[in-house]
Amino acid sequence: MTQQIYIRPIGFAPGPQSEHGNAIRLAGGMVHAGRFAVILRRGGAVVERWLAAPDTIPSVLGQLPDAVGAEAEAQWANLTLAHPPLELGTRSVRLDQPQAMGILNVTPDSFSDGGQFLEDRGAGQEHAASMVEAGAAILDIGGESTRPGAEPVWEGDEIERVVPTIEACAAMGAAVSVDTRKAAVMEAALDAGAHLVNDVSGLTHDPRSAEVVARAGCPVVIMHTPNAGANLHGGGSYENVVFDVFDTLRDRRDAALEAGIEARNIVLDPGIGFGKALGESLALINALPLFHALGHPLLLGASRKRIVGALDNEVPAGERLGGSLTLALAGMNAGVQLLRVHDVRETVQARNVWRGLRDQALTDFADLPA
Repeated sequence: MTQQIYIRPIGFAPGPQSEHGNAIRLAGGMVHAGRFAVILRRGGAVVERWLAAPDTIPSVLGQLPDAVGAEAEAQWANLTLAHPPLELGTRSVRLDQPQAMGILNVTPDSFSDGGQFLEDRGAGQEHAASMVEAGAAILDIGGESTRPGAEPVWEGDEIERVVPTIEACAAMGAAVSVDTRKAAVMEAALDAGAHLVNDVSGLTHDPRSAEVVARAGCPVVIMHTPNAGANLHGGGSYENVVFDVFDTLRDRRDAALEAGIEARNIVLDPGIGFGKALGESLALINALPLFHALGHPLLLGASRKRIVGALDNEVPAGERLGGSLTLALAGMNAGVQLLRVHDVRETVQARNVWRGLRDQALTDFADLPA
């Protein structure tokens, strides 16, 4: 019977001194973890769960069945792995603190902006410049809506939508990501100056996508969705959404590596809201620290999504700032490196205050004995 192992950080500290040094710096960022659940799953069911700290993890891992021992050791090493910066053209995006990825949709049917940036290219470019000025490390440009019920877009139309905006943003010196699941759009976008591919299908929709990314040598975001077809929101059926998404992302990561994509260029995204019910998306956000065990930077895309509306009387997308910031802070507290957001200035401000608290915690020894 198949066995899987998972090491989930469950106890966090403001700084290592709070645990007398018995804490790790999670994924090389500003979050410290001192307690971990080591979870053994067999045939889809959890059969054992151990609690450990950094000083006891070796003895816990030594008790594990041989079939999962190597995987457990790799996950523990990944939890402490400091990721190098993402190299995006002339820009180097550091991953030792959360970074904002600003959303720019050039679609007629975006759930958030209603197509205003497709109809008015100048307004779109001004918005892009304002996001960079507000602190966006990356601009994510998409020409196909992925909201529930959206119609697929022919690749030629998608190219016509995104290429002029990518060229304009690249010309202003911004680091640019293209949000697409089509290889032809990826190629056109990269030729136009994009530096990163953000594929909501996890490189499964188009059989040429992995080849395009590998050949370009660019970073790629591999997102989880249960359905690579036209309906990205269909087909979600999970025994345990957290472990099932973890396993699927690991498989898609491994397929990307086999296709020639370098490990340092892979970013993982659990796909909040894509083929997940409200409770499943909330469970994934609560479990975000676990996904560092896969050994790659993480992206959280929850800005203005229905998860906020569902918890607040179905308020429209434009009135979801408070909930979006709450979810962004949940990502920061989980050590997520990239936050894909609509409201860049507010998110960056929240990040800067959050970082101030973290920095102070590293130098605050007032509660320790002399």
